[in-house]
Amino acid sequence: MVVLVVLALICGGLAYAGFRIYKSVSTALIVPGCQAGSGTSALPVDPDQAPIAATVAGVAARMGLPLRALEIGYATALQESKLTNPTYGDRDSVGVFQQRPSEGWGTAAELENPEYATTAFFSALVKVPNYLNIPIDQAAQDVQHSADGSAYSQWDDTAEFLATSYVTTPHAVTCWYTPAAHAKASLASAGTGLVDVFGPTGSASAGAVLQSVSSGRSGLEVQVRPQNGWAVANWLMSNASTYGLTKVSYDGWEWSASLTETSWQATPSGSTGSILAS
Repeated sequence: MVVLVVLALICGGLAYAGFRIYKSVSTALIVPGCQAGSGTSALPVDPDQAPIAATVAGVAARMGLPLRALEIGYATALQESKLTNPTYGDRDSVGVFQQRPSEGWGTAAELENPEYATTAFFSALVKVPNYLNIPIDQAAQDVQHSADGSAYSQWDDTAEFLATSYVTTPHAVTCWYTPAAHAKASLASAGTGLVDVFGPTGSASAGAVLQSVSSGRSGLEVQVRPQNGWAVANWLMSNASTYGLTKVSYDGWEWSASLTETSWQATPSGSTGSILAS
C-alpha cells in the first residue's frame, strides 16, 4: 500500500510538472498581436499596423471626416504600405501613404510621421469632387495618382471592416502583449500623443474630440465626445505597449495587457463617462 501511495504521488508530481512545462511553452509560443472583430470574422492586425490604424482613425476624427473618408484612407494605406510606416519606397516615396517629398507632400522626416502623412492625405482627399460618393479606388487614385489606381479596390471590404471596428463598434479591437515587470506607464507621453493625433483639448468647443486630458494617481483620464470615445480608447489600447499602459477602460469595458487575455471584459466598475488608462 505504501508503494502504491508513493507511486501515485510521483505520478501526480510528474503530471503537474508536465502541465507547468506545457503551460510555460504554450505561453512562450504566443507572440504579441492585435485583431479587429472576433470569432471567425476576426481580422488579424500586426502590432506595427494597429497603432497606425488607430492614428489614421484619430486624424479623421480630428478633421471631422465621415466614416467613408476613413475607409478611403485605410484602403489607400493598405495598398501603399500594408498599413505600415516604411522609410523607403518607389523612387523617393516614404511613409504609410508612400508620399513623395519631390511632389510637394512634405519632407521625408515629416512623411515618416503617420499623423503628418495622414493629415496630408485627408487634406488632399477632401478637395476631390464628390469624393464621398465615387468608388473608393477612384477617390484614392485622385489623390495618389498611382500607376494602377484599380488596385485600391481590392481593399474595400477590409477598409470598411477596420473603419467600423476602430470607430463605431464598441470593444471591437484588441491587442495582447506582456508588459514589462515593474515598468511605470508614461502617462504624460501618452497624453501628448493623444493631443498630437486627436487635436488640442477644448471643453468649450463642440468640435474638439478631446474635452480634457489629465493624469493623476489613478492614471490618465480623458474626457471625450461620445461619438469619438471608442476611437480614442482604441488608440490608447493600440499604443499601450509603446507607453507601458496595462489597463484601458471605457463605457463599462476594460482591457488589460496580457499574452493570454485577448478581449475587452465587461466590468461594473468600468468608466462610463471618461476613458481611463494606467
